[in-house]
Amino acid sequence: MMLSKRQIDRRAMLRCSAEAAAFAAGLSAFGPLLAAPTGRGFKIGACDWCLGKRADPAALDVARQIGLDGVQADLVTGGGIMPLQKPEVQQQYRAALKRTGLELASLALGELNSVPLKSDPRAAAWVAQSIDVCATLGLRVVLIAFFGKGDLDMARTAEIDHVVQTLKQLAPQAEKKGVILGLENYLSAEDNRTILDRVGSPAVQVYYDVGNSTDKGRDVVKEIRALGPRICEFHAKDAGYMLGQGRIDFHAVRKAIDDAGYRGWLQIEAATPHGLIPDYRADCKYLRGIFPART
Repeated sequence: MMLSKRQIDRRAMLRCSAEAAAFAAGLSAFGPLLAAPTGRGFKIGACDWCLGKRADPAALDVARQIGLDGVQADLVTGGGIMPLQKPEVQQQYRAALKRTGLELASLALGELNSVPLKSDPRAAAWVAQSIDVCATLGLRVVLIAFFGKGDLDMARTAEIDHVVQTLKQLAPQAEKKGVILGLENYLSAEDNRTILDRVGSPAVQVYYDVGNSTDKGRDVVKEIRALGPRICEFHAKDAGYMLGQGRIDFHAVRKAIDDAGYRGWLQIEAATPHGLIPDYRADCKYLRGIFPART
């Protein structure tokens, strides 16, 4: 059957629309928390270990006192126990979320600082379990920590090779579940990009901490721009200072984040020289003035 030019143009338009929709869906599954055309802004949370309620739903009650939007929850407690794997604990979190009206932003594997992913097989098993927990709770990001015993050094090539190989093995599971593994460490943006390139998965990105990078003498504004859409979430801290009173220019950080196209969570992990509740309230107010809920 011969089609008219108008019919051909319409079919081409529909085909292009379908391809564009499919492409956008692929990006949304593993890309950063990109800004929608209108209305997408920032959310301010805090790490539950900073709130004194590690792996405890009561962290949400403390967060509500402060005026936060939610919390980042640690997954593994002492002895390698992962409470959030248990349906009854998940239900406790759901009840706390309903009670407080807050959100669970993301998860974290802080125990990897003591049980390193670079050398201990237990760590890889925990990461695999964390992916399933994230998917069950409808979350997108789990922080993979590399500090303390887990600290990374690019000169230790065998350890880096092991981390890369382990992440390559875990990445397909994360991709399938729509979960991002966010690497937090003391490495430079360039070194992090090297690891991400070697892993080669959109499900492995960087969890960026402006305080950690500043501690290492790095220019956080340049690093955020260098990493761009490969940043999945942010920690906000500045050594022993309250936010906005120390070394870091958060207004400049906001401009770099805009250039990176990021919209989403910033988790306070800051010092509390005057006490948790008053200082985190002040930190939250300060950040909201720079990172509003709607942009």
